[in-house]
Amino acid sequence: MKKLLSMFTIVILIGSLILTGCIQKDSSSSENKNETSKGADSGNAKQTASSGPITISSEIPDDQEILSKGPNGEKAVSAKTLQLTKEDVEKIKAGNYKAAIVMHYAGNDWSTAQINGLKSTFKRMGIKVIAVTDAQFKVEKQVSDIETVLAKSPDLIVSIPVDPVSTADAYKRAAKAGVKLVFMDNPPAGLKAGKDYVSVVSADNYGNGVAAADIMAKKLGGKGNIGVIYHAADFFVTKQRTEAFEKTIKEKYPHIKITERDGITDPNKTELVASGMLTRNPHLDGIFSVWDVPAEGVLSAARIAAREDLVITTIDLGTNVALEIALDGIVKGLGAQLPYDQGVTEAILAGYSLLDKKAPGYVAVPSLSVTEKNVLDAWQLVYREEAPETIRDAAS
Repeated sequence: MKKLLSMFTIVILIGSLILTGCIQKDSSSSENKNETSKGADSGNAKQTASSGPITISSEIPDDQEILSKGPNGEKAVSAKTLQLTKEDVEKIKAGNYKAAIVMHYAGNDWSTAQINGLKSTFKRMGIKVIAVTDAQFKVEKQVSDIETVLAKSPDLIVSIPVDPVSTADAYKRAAKAGVKLVFMDNPPAGLKAGKDYVSVVSADNYGNGVAAADIMAKKLGGKGNIGVIYHAADFFVTKQRTEAFEKTIKEKYPHIKITERDGITDPNKTELVASGMLTRNPHLDGIFSVWDVPAEGVLSAARIAAREDLVITTIDLGTNVALEIALDGIVKGLGAQLPYDQGVTEAILAGYSLLDKKAPGYVAVPSLSVTEKNVLDAWQLVYREEAPETIRDAAS
């Protein structure tokens, strides 16, 4: 009965996700819109209601080791060490600052949570968010978005580049105009921390890759043949995830062999890639996918191939993979980023720049291992709100 529920619910959710993804977002009209305010207002009340120091969630362990290094090999500083005091917040409020959020893509759970964390924290700091843009993974659109935003004279821009090379000149213009820049995950090529931008904030992507490998190994009983679907693009954090997964498998689990590797640039084409992988090797025991949206393509390919015994692990706690984990289905677990807290961290670092406080060049939020045993608690921590009813029902 659980598998029938899994198939039925997944079809509905994936259909809804495809329809949502087809809706074009007009970045120029994002000012003062409430496309993400519902989540920020409902699930993030603790952040907006607090009058004390601004920090990331107290539920994240203080002593958890960060395994990732920065894009230039620098040691990561844990986001748990950062804070804005009540006095800091009052000083920032007096400045009446303006901020813009320039996304590479805003149509998934990760981006929504980042935006919610930024908005709620900026609200506490008295910083007005004047624009939220969505480049739809298109370089030329993001360059145009940056130019449009700069015309609004922001004091701060928080952004994630679609491509670190092709967008670099646009970000350099923003830096030269005196705008404080904080980046998610990837800095543009040629820009330097402390000079051209404040800091880069990421998840512990290496740690999440390790978590995905450990879950894969446990579910396979320490032996088998697996495939890896990686991101075939110059994207620092996705490279870290794949490196961590593969290195952990090779060094810790000698009886698990990576026999298939394929890259993707378009996550919507992952089903074809995974289908080819399963056709070439119909007895493959598991597949790692570099994040949750491609993992949905792997899941679809597995169902078409009638491979209900396949073990899938990934990174990022998206709705569809969370549902499959809750059902104890084909997706067995993942390493989760904490995107809401990443947004909080980015806002804190923006505050550092306004106060002329020294900021570390690379900051990481700890990783989170998610299986069917903790999926509901993990959702609450990742998004600061209760899991959707479908996931709660599946886990019961």
